[in-house]
Amino acid sequence: MDITIAQRPDQPPAAIAPPREPMVVNCAAYDRHGRRLPGITLDQISDVLAEPDTFVWVGVHEPDEPLLEKLQEEFDLHDLAVEDAHHAHQRPKIEVYGDSLFIAVHTAQEVKCNLAFGETHIFLGRRYLLTVRHGASLSYQPARHRCEREPEMLALGPSYALYAVLDYVVDNFLPITQAFRGELEELEEAIFHQSFDRRTIQRLYELKKELVTLRLAIAPMQDILNQLMRLHPGMVRDEVRVFFRDVFDHATRVKEACDTMGEMLSAAMSVNLAMVTVGQNEVVKKLAGWAGIIAFPTLIASIYGMNFEKMPELGWTLGYPLALVTMFGVSALLFWRLRKSGWL
Repeated sequence: MDITIAQRPDQPPAAIAPPREPMVVNCAAYDRHGRRLPGITLDQISDVLAEPDTFVWVGVHEPDEPLLEKLQEEFDLHDLAVEDAHHAHQRPKIEVYGDSLFIAVHTAQEVKCNLAFGETHIFLGRRYLLTVRHGASLSYQPARHRCEREPEMLALGPSYALYAVLDYVVDNFLPITQAFRGELEELEEAIFHQSFDRRTIQRLYELKKELVTLRLAIAPMQDILNQLMRLHPGMVRDEVRVFFRDVFDHATRVKEACDTMGEMLSAAMSVNLAMVTVGQNEVVKKLAGWAGIIAFPTLIASIYGMNFEKMPELGWTLGYPLALVTMFGVSALLFWRLRKSGWL
């Protein structure tokens, strides 16, 4: 039954919350040939698993505790793994719980021109795959549709579906690193072609921080993929291991790109600091040069300003013009010498 709460006329209009993605994004079953079976509900998961030569692929997004308890009941998940999936904020890892694997990976995506990070927790069994997304994480429906277009590959079972998910996660890192590289090139041009700008060094620092976080997300992925390529024979089919090797190569490329750009960012920050120091030195040199030029006329003018009566040059007819010519002449000579030496 739907219940509608009326709003009083004198009350301000309530803020409309943005639509939230449903917790259960997809729940599908597949036969031994990789063909999708008619739609199932969460209550039917255990019944489908009781049939031979079938497997279930479920995707959820930020589930609440009752939903996780329901999934734990249907898939017979370990309590510790379910607890990790509920609280999130887990480090990337792979753990074995009986006849299932628990994998935690970090994800990244661009949200309103800012880089946001999330997590995906994966439960892999002999006949099921469960993905639990938290935070900034794109839906894995493109990976699912890709698998469904290749039923002969999906017939390899949940381990191939796991490959599709991990490949999708790693591939999402590639455009981020490319965007970082483009922004780094723009910042390098700003360092050499502009005067000091606080926003440039601030963006260099922010980019460095995001790059470190991105590296912390991708580096443990190599260890996870390395295990999937070599271990867990009961849950990862031998035919799928070569696909995990391909994902491993992509993860290595992303990590190497992060390492390279990290060094370039450190160098850019050092160069920016050096350019600021050089600019300050140039300003100090110019100030010192002009101070030296002004010092001589100031010295002569200050002597004449002392108002002594017995000064020999006071009685000269050409004393005043000679003093002016001397001041301007010496100042011009100093200006020429300093300009020639690069101080002005």
